[in-house]
Amino acid sequence: MSEYEKMISGQHYNCLDVELRQQRERARLACAKYNAHPSLGNMKHIKRLFKQLGSCVLEPGFQCDYGVNIVLGENFYANFQCVLLDAAAICIGDDVLFGPGVHIYTSDHPNDAGDRKQGLCFARPVNIGNQVWIGGGAKVLPGVNIGDGVIVGANAVVTKDVAAHTVYY
Repeated sequence: MSEYEKMISGQHYNCLDVELRQQRERARLACAKYNAHPSLGNMKHIKRLFKQLGSCVLEPGFQCDYGVNIVLGENFYANFQCVLLDAAAICIGDDVLFGPGVHIYTSDHPNDAGDRKQGLCFARPVNIGNQVWIGGGAKVLPGVNIGDGVIVGANAVVTKDVAAHTVYY
């Protein structure tokens, strides 16, 4: 089983693997091309990465690890400096708004320092429902599910699931 296959299946994988580094480089280059001139024409670089892309606006400064594990619904808006680290699936529903500097993380690391030194990681998916607003500077950690209609306050660190139609600070 390749390190990529381990990664997407939720097993421990080696993030220093050559194939994974090449995939991250491909995503970095696509993001750089898009961010250099974020016109409609340059959106093609991002579209090639994503698993599914509805109608969206990505302000400059957008970054992702791989792109292949990102599913965006309709009417998605990400303000400046959005980061989606997608070693596992990131699924975002319809009518979702991100403030500036929102980061979504799926990568996690083992507690054992020796394992970390070897480059071992694991990833857990993040799911965000419909009609969600995530305020500027918020961070969503691996394995979190955010229900429909949620508001996440600015600079919040979301460490656990958030029930639908609630406010999380």
